Amino acid sequence: MNPQKSTTSKGSRPLKTRALKKKNLKNSSKQWLQRQLNDPYVFESQRQGLRSRSSFKLKQIDENFKILKPNARVVDLGAAPGGWLQIAVMKTQSKSENPSVIGIDLLEIEPLKGTKLIQGDFLDKAVQESLLDILKGPVDVVLSDMAANTTGHATTDHLRTLMLAEEALQFALNVLKPGGTFVSKFFQGGGEKDFMTTLKKHFRQVKFFKPDASRKESSEMYLVAQGFRKE
Repeated sequence: MNPQKSTTSKGSRPLKTRALKKKNLKNSSKQWLQRQLNDPYVFESQRQGLRSRSSFKLKQIDENFKILKPNARVVDLGAAPGGWLQIAVMKTQSKSENPSVIGIDLLEIEPLKGTKLIQGDFLDKAVQESLLDILKGPVDVVLSDMAANTTGHATTDHLRTLMLAEEALQFALNVLKPGGTFVSKFFQGGGEKDFMTTLKKHFRQVKFFKPDASRKESSEMYLVAQGFRKE
């Protein structure tokens, strides 16, 4: 889906909007505000009632790789504010009485029908054990959109987010069904090559993918691993 197609529809507004001038607003904050106001994915996510522009990243991943199917069991790591959860619920047709979509985040997530939500630090082994107790069995898809807080130092940010991806992978290897899918965010920086090599040992197909919804200036990409081989 191209969100710019909707900008001529009823109720649309020009994308080239200048951020309002505010006293004591740092240049970095002004740039962020300007970017948000001019971002078609921000506007379209609001129009569709989605919780974040990142919803379109998962939609585009699914359009390319067909990873979310009706009745699939899905775990979303780093799920706040819930944009990926919304897409997963729609695609899997998860029901409130027996949710097949589980989300976890350090931050509180606003309740969402069709999901089971956990607030806690995924890196805490006790929290992971609680998650396993809730799952009570294998899953079809593990999604990780986790990213460490940025420091402004590209190499540090790359390594910290890659560490989260490695933790997510170890969890996925324990809970995925044979043939299952693992999707993880990372920032380009060199270390992803070794990570991809590890993925290829456990999955039949591993591909890099940069959704159109990922900002062009960002080094953000995703690794999509399909066809889990259970040892």
